[in-house]
Amino acid sequence: MTYRCMAAGICATVLAALLLPGYALAQAPQAAPEHKDYITDAEAEKIRDAATPGERIKLYLSFAQDRLKKFEDEVNRAAPDASENGPLNSLLNAYVGNVDDGADEIEVAQDKQLDIRAELKLMVAKDTEFLATLQKYDANGPGLAMYKDTLEDAIQGTKDAIEDAQDALKVAQTAGARRKP
Repeated sequence: MTYRCMAAGICATVLAALLLPGYALAQAPQAAPEHKDYITDAEAEKIRDAATPGERIKLYLSFAQDRLKKFEDEVNRAAPDASENGPLNSLLNAYVGNVDDGADEIEVAQDKQLDIRAELKLMVAKDTEFLATLQKYDANGPGLAMYKDTLEDAIQGTKDAIEDAQDALKVAQTAGARRKP
């Protein structure tokens, strides 16, 4: 009799050990979005608080503009130090990270079938402006060798974002035209 009770207890323990972790995983809250190292805590909070992809696109564009402005300020300092290329590359990486994240919001809006035509137009305009700034430094920027590879990545990322926004805008405009009676 005690053998049966012991065996039943062991089976119950093993069964509970197998089933409870799955239950705990199923009940676990979803993880918060990953905090990206190229945005500040305050900026991450603004992104989390933004209710729509269109609002997030505007925020990412403003963050990208801020990083590009800081890059320009840094690269145009009186005497850029060749040993300090880290800030330039970091600012360009932060810039393109925000541009990419803004472009990623296009797909989110499309999945939710939201009208973000105004934000897409803004994205095309701002990214085109950003591209002109980047290309200015690609031609003959001070200390170009320090950040050339990162600059090329930023230029390509900006071109990709413009193309994504233009493609989405075409789709949104044709979809809107078809809906009109």
